[in-house]
Amino acid sequence: MKKIYYPLTLLALAFTACQKQPVIPNTQAVHKASLTQTLGSADYKKLDTSAYGYKNGVFKSDDDAKQSIPAILTAENPRVDDGSTAQVTFNVGTPVIKVADSLYSSVAYTLTNADYLLLPGNKYNDFSAAQMLAWLPYGPKTSSPKANQLAVVTFNYYAGSVSVQTFAYLYLNNVWQQIYLLSPAQYLSIGRSSHNEFVATDKDNINTYINALLKADLTVTATAKVGDIVYVSYNYYDGTDYQKVTAYAFDGTNWVAGATPRTLSFERAAGKWVVSSTVNYTLIADDYTYIGTQTTAGSQAARDNVAKYPDFNISAPTDATYWSDADLNAAMIAVLTNKFKATALPNQKFVVTYTVYSFGKTSNTSKTFVFDGTNFIVPKV
Repeated sequence: MKKIYYPLTLLALAFTACQKQPVIPNTQAVHKASLTQTLGSADYKKLDTSAYGYKNGVFKSDDDAKQSIPAILTAENPRVDDGSTAQVTFNVGTPVIKVADSLYSSVAYTLTNADYLLLPGNKYNDFSAAQMLAWLPYGPKTSSPKANQLAVVTFNYYAGSVSVQTFAYLYLNNVWQQIYLLSPAQYLSIGRSSHNEFVATDKDNINTYINALLKADLTVTATAKVGDIVYVSYNYYDGTDYQKVTAYAFDGTNWVAGATPRTLSFERAAGKWVVSSTVNYTLIADDYTYIGTQTTAGSQAARDNVAKYPDFNISAPTDATYWSDADLNAAMIAVLTNKFKATALPNQKFVVTYTVYSFGKTSNTSKTFVFDGTNFIVPKV
């Protein structure tokens, strides 16, 4: 009988392959981090796809940002510990739309009789609004759209009777949608009816004009809610004929365009990112007077001195007007109690900045306190 020998190395490999490989745990240490971040388009995409920020690349309000940014911080910083902080700059407002091609000659199209027949099942040379929208994936200029492609289409519009109408469409977030197009009557109402367009001298006033036009159009404003977005297409001529698109958001009173940067502070607590509740407060002249005349912090001489000179003498303990660390704590707690006790939240931090005097020189320094639900205290280190 022929003997077959298997090398030990092969047997070892075979044995190993049959065994379940141990799962090596992620032992990367958590750590406290101090983050500073300006949100970009990729950051907003970390949100749920139904979120306003995901869709528009901006937040509709500060409250929207407060609710949404923790999800971004969690997704991007999974291994940070409680006590971590983040300064996040973001935009509140409307998305900036840069259409794929804004030349009027490129985006304007008038349907021919043959075009109507491109829509499967259609036998007529007119469209309803729904049919027109359904036709776009078959149109010669719109069947293979680019992101933010604009189409201004003139066609026979049927709504009980037939009339020639022009509608605007934007290929946004991978779908064609009808957007708001300024009408000849609207251009007429603002004195721009000669060519139904804005011109270069209107540049700084276009948003004001369009706000007024949208507010006057009850089909839009009557049902508008705060944060609603309307994409408005309008003609603009500066030597070349363009068709522009601007997004406008309803703020409860007006339709506004553009994005405004904001910054919020967040902190990691109990395993979650939350809006920082820390209050930063710098003593003002009235506070020094209050400490000197309305409290028992420090000695009488020290209080008289701080009421006269808005700083705390920390030069030498032998000075009659000297403020010890315990005296300073008492003074700051007195101010915080007077100003913030009615509104302070349990475990809320307060960082108080004040001026000290030491051997002829003044400088600013800070102390941190925590409201324990009843009193302001010096936190334990």
